[in-house]
Amino acid sequence: MADILSIIASNYTTVGQNTNLTTGKYVDVDPATFEGTWSGKYANQKPFSVTISSVNGFRAKAKYQYGTTIKYQDVLIKNNSFRVGDSKFVLKSNGTAQVSTIMTDAATGASSLETAYVQQG
Repeated sequence: MADILSIIASNYTTVGQNTNLTTGKYVDVDPATFEGTWSGKYANQKPFSVTISSVNGFRAKAKYQYGTTIKYQDVLIKNNSFRVGDSKFVLKSNGTAQVSTIMTDAATGASSLETAYVQQG
């Protein structure tokens, strides 16, 4: 029993040192930079969109739509990025952003990361 507790304690210490927290403070963003509908296509040529509204300070409302999947969420913008559902939105430049989404195949249960660029407008 002591060996198991020793292993758990050792791993707890190791994992605690490897936290992957995003550094930086939440700061107000320019609403015009984020608000609007951002549209793009994944590698499979299926379209998706992210609609951002009600930007106030670093808070906003986001809607992610891909096929019949629609996710609404209040988000916090930090370092020009935020998460909505299984997707991460990262502003790359004025009018261009990158969206990365974890896609899960319903038949096999396999997951893959899909990344695409979107344009505002």
